[in-house]
This record gives sequence, structure tokens and C-alpha cells, in this order.
Amino acid sequence: MIVPADARANLADAFEQALVARDSQVTDAQRVQAREKAFRSPLLMLAIVRLQDGDVAGGITSAERYVSAGCALQNMLLMATAHSYGSALTSGKALQSAPLRTLFSLGANEEALCFVNIGTIASARPLRKRPQQDSYVTTLAP
Repeated sequence: MIVPADARANLADAFEQALVARDSQVTDAQRVQAREKAFRSPLLMLAIVRLQDGDVAGGITSAERYVSAGCALQNMLLMATAHSYGSALTSGKALQSAPLRTLFSLGANEEALCFVNIGTIASARPLRKRPQQDSYVTTLAP
């Protein structure tokens, strides 16, 4: 779901409400930081997965729906990169919050996965150390 510029203030409200619901002792600076997340990216979309349908695809498992959504998201990031845009996925506790679910009218069978952010890169991030392959890939013994 695309989050247009004129809906960002509502998203900022939802981020702030979600933060306050988790921690009633938040500071003004934390509130500002939560709200600012709604305005970081020129193009902002919320990725939503529908876990069950009443349609022909009703036999698709939740796991397959998550994998399919992940593949679609990766393709979007690759396409943005191919067109010289910066892109990133962002998530957080607010995705599961009542204010965000209400704002996006998410049904009981829908889950917000992440936000997709696309825009021009303002500054490059420093490279981070990546794990070695053998730290996350195993081989089935014969």
C-alpha cells in the first residue's frame, strides 16, 4: 500500500501512539523521532501479507505467502537499485500496533510485514561485516 505525502501526518500519529502505548514514559525527543520515521523516504509503501483468502488461492500456506512476499520485496529493491535509487526495508514494533493496524484498515487475516522506502541516497552507509557462510548454512549428512 502506497503511503502518499498527504497521509504521512496520520502515519506519524500512529507511530507516536504506538510508542506511547509501549512506554508511557517516553521523552519528547523519542516522540519526535517516532514521528520523523513517517517522512524519511520520498516513496513509502507498506508491505502487507494476506494470510488467508476465500478465493482460488485459499490452499496457499502462510509460509508460502511470506516467502512470496519476500521475493516480491527483493525484486522491488533490486529494481530500485537498477534505476540508481536507494532502497531499504524498515520494520519495528509499531507494525503490530493497534494504531497502525487501524490506520491501514488491516483485517484479522492480514499482517504488516515492513515498510519499503525508495529514494535518492543522501549519503552512503559504512560497510558492515557480514557473517561467514558456514555460520548460517549447514549440509545434511548422508
